[in-house]
Amino acid sequence: MSDRVSLRRRLNEIAFQQAGYFTAAQAKTAGYSYQAQNYHVSRGNWVRIDRRIFRLAEWPSSADDVYARWCVWSEGRGVISHESAAAVHELGDLDPNLVHLCLPGSRTSHTGVVLHPDRLERSDIEDRASFRVTTPARTLLDLASTHTSQEQLTTAVQDALSAGLVTATTLRRRMDDFGPVAALRLERALATEPATT
Repeated sequence: MSDRVSLRRRLNEIAFQQAGYFTAAQAKTAGYSYQAQNYHVSRGNWVRIDRRIFRLAEWPSSADDVYARWCVWSEGRGVISHESAAAVHELGDLDPNLVHLCLPGSRTSHTGVVLHPDRLERSDIEDRASFRVTTPARTLLDLASTHTSQEQLTTAVQDALSAGLVTATTLRRRMDDFGPVAALRLERALATEPATT
């Protein structure tokens, strides 16, 4: 096997797990010098998405691309959260303009993302094909802790309960950990559900 094929294979192994995206550092680790990276961009083999972020030129696009892109930007530490996680789980009618990303520690902000510094428990994270997202329960708890309107929160809670993604018992067990305001907002949202839920 030629060196060129071996390089491409190593990079593809990374990019295929990240919806075709990869960082300059990942490309360097795979064996591509910075000069080679510039060459592949200029030849049209790779598309420069952002500073130090690329994508394979022939990669097909999908609705979830934006989530994979920001997880790559966060060097794999970020988890899609809050309004964006609600959109992923199809909870409520939230339509965020920016991607919400839960990220441990600090990171320089970027114009396309809303960062929520937090260290999540593994049980609050769900793996998708090319990104990670907060579970439906954690998503609702996060929404209750933010500026999301009561009406939007109630709709999201109702959607999650109706789809069987979460139970009222689970939310009630955890809501006090998110503060009294979040607990009150969740209790209001749960009170609108029929008693059979």
